[in-house]
Amino acid sequence: MSLPTVTQNLKDLSEMGLITNAGTFESTGGRKAQVLTCVNDVKMAIGLDITRNHIGIVAIDLAGDILATQRIRFPFGSNDEYYRNVGSFIDAFVERNRFDSAKIIGVGIAVPALISEDESMVVYGAILQNTGETCSRFSRYIAYPCILCHDSEVAGFAEFWVANDVKNVFYISLGNSIGGAVFFDNMKYLGDTRCSGEIGHMIIVPEGKKCYCGQKGCFDTYCAATVLADTAKGSLEDFFLLLEQGEKKAVEIWNVYLDHLSLAIHNTIMLFDCTVILGGYVGMYMEKYNEVLQEKVEAQNPFKMNRSVIKICQYKTEAIAAGAALRHIERFIKAI
Repeated sequence: MSLPTVTQNLKDLSEMGLITNAGTFESTGGRKAQVLTCVNDVKMAIGLDITRNHIGIVAIDLAGDILATQRIRFPFGSNDEYYRNVGSFIDAFVERNRFDSAKIIGVGIAVPALISEDESMVVYGAILQNTGETCSRFSRYIAYPCILCHDSEVAGFAEFWVANDVKNVFYISLGNSIGGAVFFDNMKYLGDTRCSGEIGHMIIVPEGKKCYCGQKGCFDTYCAATVLADTAKGSLEDFFLLLEQGEKKAVEIWNVYLDHLSLAIHNTIMLFDCTVILGGYVGMYMEKYNEVLQEKVEAQNPFKMNRSVIKICQYKTEAIAAGAALRHIERFIKAI
C-alpha cells in the first residue's frame, strides 16, 4: 500500500471518528511521529443471551470490552408479550447506563438453537420449543438492527476474539445445555449443514441417560451444568462450595463428572488435534481443576509427542451475550 493511500485512509478514519491523535513518539532525529489510536467508544453493540428462565444482556465497544451487563429472571415464551418485554428490557438497559442510542449498531440475539444461514430463523429449537421462530418476531419491539445467533457458536467466537495465541480451537460450552464451536486456521467452521460443534450430542455412554434430543447417552446428559447444580438444590455456586469443603457426595459426583468430561475432550482432541477451551457456567469454575482434568485427558492419549492443551474461558461473565454483540462489531469493522 502506497504512502498516499495510507494517508488518505487515516484521514477517512479520522473523519469518521474512529481514530484520534494521542500525541507523538520520541524524536529519533527527524520530525516526531504522531501516535494514532482507535476510538473504541464511537460505536457499540448489544448482545442478548436468551435461556429458558433468564435473559442476559451486555453492551460492548469496538474493542470487545464490556461496558455493562445485567441478567434478570424471565421465563421464555414464544409470544408477543415476551417479545414486548425484551424490547422494554433493552430500552431500560440503554437508559439506565446512559448510552447514546445513536452509537448502537445492532443487537445480537443468542438462543440455544440452530440458526438458518441468513441468521433469520430458528431451524432447530428443541430446548426452547421454538423451531421456526423468526428474527423479525424476536426483534419486533427492538429499535436496532438484529440478528439471531446460536449461543454456543457466539460464545466460542467471543473466546476466539480474545485468544491471540491460537488458530485452531474447539470451544465447549458447559452450560445448562452443552454446545460447541469449531475454529480452524482462524476461521469459523460451520459444517455442511451448519451443525458443526454439536458436541453435546456426542454419545459417550451407549444406551445411557435419555437426552432431550431423543438419543441416549449424550454428553449433554452427563456434563451439563444442571447435573452438578441439581445436587445442590439448583445452585452451581453451592455445589462448588461443597466441593471446596471436601463434602463426600460432592467430591464423588465431581470425580464422575470429570471422567465423562475428560472422555469427551479426549475424543475431540483425537479428531481435531487442537486446543480445547472450556466455557459456560461450569467453565467459570474450572481454573482450579484444570490440572486434574488435563491429567485425565493425557492418560487416555496414546500419542505422547505433544501435551493436549485445555484452556479455560477468559469471558467469565455473559460470554454468550458478548459474543452475540461481537457479531455486529465484526461486521462493522469489516465494512469500514
